[in-house]
Formats: sequence, C-alpha cells, structure tokens
Amino acid sequence: MAVAAQSANRPTVRRRIVGAQLRRLRESCGLGRRQAADSIGVGESRLSRVETGRAGLEEDDVKRLLELYGISRRDERDALLTLVQEANRPGWLQAFSGAMPAWFRPYVDLEEAAQVIRTYEVQFVPGLLQTEDYARAVIAQGRTTPSNEEIDRRVELRLRRQRILTAPNPVRLWAVIDEAALWRPIGGSEVARAQLRALLDAARLQHITVQVMPFRVGGHAGEAGAFTILRFPEPELHDIAYVEQLTGAMYLERDDDMDSYGAAMERLCVQSASPQESMDLISKIIREI
Repeated sequence: MAVAAQSANRPTVRRRIVGAQLRRLRESCGLGRRQAADSIGVGESRLSRVETGRAGLEEDDVKRLLELYGISRRDERDALLTLVQEANRPGWLQAFSGAMPAWFRPYVDLEEAAQVIRTYEVQFVPGLLQTEDYARAVIAQGRTTPSNEEIDRRVELRLRRQRILTAPNPVRLWAVIDEAALWRPIGGSEVARAQLRALLDAARLQHITVQVMPFRVGGHAGEAGAFTILRFPEPELHDIAYVEQLTGAMYLERDDDMDSYGAAMERLCVQSASPQESMDLISKIIREI
C-alpha cells in the first residue's frame, strides 16, 4: 500500500487519501461497508463519508479496520496512520477561518494540492490571477457589506492562495475568461488596466495559459456559468469539478459529471481565441477601457 506524498500535506487531501485507501483495502478483502462499519461501532453512512474523504476517523478506529482488513505489515500501517494523525492538524488556513465561508475552505485545500487547474470565469478575472487592488474591489462590491477588517483578511487570503503559482513546482493553470469580465472597470479604470497588464504578464509564464472567450462567439459550452476542474498528482484522488453558487458550492467527481465538465472545458478552449489572440485582445481592451 503506497501512500502518495507530493501534495498530501493538506488536511482535505489527507482525508481523501485515507478514505480511498481504506475503501480499497475493504474491497480487496471482500468485506461489505456495513460489516466494516459494525466492527468499529459506526453507521454505514458514516463509513461511507470516511471512504469518500468527507469525514475523518480516530486513529484507534483506523487501527481496528486495518486489523480487520488483514494489514499486518508495520510500514503499511504506519504510512496510513501517519496521514490519519496529520489529517486533524490545523494548517495555515486555520488563521483564515473567519475570512471565508465553511463551504469554500475545502476548495482552498484542494486548490493548493492540485497539479493542474482549469477554470472558466464569466464575471471576474480568476482569483488566482487578481491583483491586490482588483481583489479588494471585487470583495468590497460583493453581495454582503464586509467591514474594512473583513475585506483586508479576504484580500490577504486571496493573495496567499496565489503562492501556488510561484512555488518551486507551480500548479499548471489554464484560465478561460469571458471577454465581458475584461471590459468591466472593477475598481475604476486605473485598477482595471493594472489588472489586465498583470494578466498579460501572467499569460507569458510557461505554466499559465490564458484564453479569452470573445464576444464574436455566440452560444458556447460555458452557457451554464463559471466552473473549475482540479486534477491531482495522487492516483487516489479523482478529478473534481467545483461549481460555486450564491450560498454554497458543489464538489463533483462522479464519472458522468466529470465527463460533462471535461468536455465542456475542452470545447471552451477550442471555441475561445488562441493564447496569442487572447493577449492581443487584452492589449486592445487596455487601450480602450
């Protein structure tokens, strides 16, 4: 049983890896979920949540499951138990717990663990590519009226998230942005122009691709709105489509969901202006905005 380590330093990712490993071990020894759940005194629905990474287990419960599954090798047991121990340790996100809704926290965890992020944005420049002034204007003009302190914390969080683009092994980011988002003078024309110049700078980096969905394209594959697809280096972790709503978010990973969102993203990339054409269009908007 090999536990991947490249991005397993995120609590959400740890739980998902632990759950995937436990599910695989249970299935390999032919046990049903109810039998395994009964052995540790929890409900079948609780174990289902554990196996999908949506809940954790105490270390003693995991030890009993490993014994039930016939895992006796110390190195195998220790590798998984170490992840269990670390899954509940607070990371840097703990300091920002009041700066984001609870439903968004898993996304930040997963975002930092991703190897490839593909996103389609309709209204704004994607958060990972926002300047500080632009981010402040977006947050201040949101659906709530946050205090100056709340705005500062949310901006700080957004800028902290961007470190995945400047890390030694940065995430691969592919962003498709609707042209309408680029014309919006969010924060005023000066802030908007500075944001677009920063977007051009980002688009020149090898690990970042920016495409614009131009007005000249009528109906297209992004008709349902903004979404993001996350891909991870660990074989235990399936791709996830993240769809944000007004008061929550959906984290989709079923095969049929991912087939639909993956196909939509592919069509968006084909229908959008090429990366070079997109840079030319962004430059044009800078001159005219």
